[in-house]
Amino acid sequence: MTILRDGKDSVKDASALALAALGWVLSDDGRAQRFLDLTGLTPDGLRDAIGEPSTHRAVFEFLEAHEPDLLGAADALDMPPEELVAAGRELRR
Repeated sequence: MTILRDGKDSVKDASALALAALGWVLSDDGRAQRFLDLTGLTPDGLRDAIGEPSTHRAVFEFLEAHEPDLLGAADALDMPPEELVAAGRELRR
């Protein structure tokens, strides 16, 4: 049996995955600082924008821009890197 998902659920799932990936990004000081530098966010700005779709997209864009980060996040989250890329694509729709 195939379960069809509506668009809202897939966006929710992608956003939840973005937050999990963000946790991994922020677990390393150097990587966290690079994320902040590249996004232009400050720690306070990130706290304020953590639930925003633009922040979730930024997490996936950050990971996709540097393959070692993408692979590291995928490993930490126990999933194929393609799932992270697909989630980012879902949020960019």
